[in-house]
Amino acid sequence: MALHLSDAVQTRLRQEKIAWLTTVRPDGLPQPTPIWFLWDGTSLLIYSKPDARKIHNLLAHPGVAFHLNSDEWGGSILVLWGRAVVDPQAPPATGNAAYVEKYRQGIADIGMTPEEMAAEYSAAIRITPERVREE
Repeated sequence: MALHLSDAVQTRLRQEKIAWLTTVRPDGLPQPTPIWFLWDGTSLLIYSKPDARKIHNLLAHPGVAFHLNSDEWGGSILVLWGRAVVDPQAPPATGNAAYVEKYRQGIADIGMTPEEMAAEYSAAIRITPERVREE
């Protein structure tokens, strides 16, 4: 059963560009990492370097937390908890027009083309949210 998210949450997930993904290392230490993401209405898609620590972490511990930054006063809290998997069925970043459009400027700002970015960040991570905290 899909998690119900408010229209305001859905809008933030479509519009915001940076989020934090917290995975758990094998020694139990939480590891937060800033990420780019795409919300498709039911899951979050992240592209990662295949040898990144977050990949190793989620293979051992698929439970993750995802959150967006708060406003300047600590309000507008949005945290999603769920399960993350490496998704071999996901298209590469260049095969995902919505992702390329959302991050076109960011990709250019890091000195890459979409093709270079897709080659380097070739592992797709899909997160299915199971719980939400919205304040």
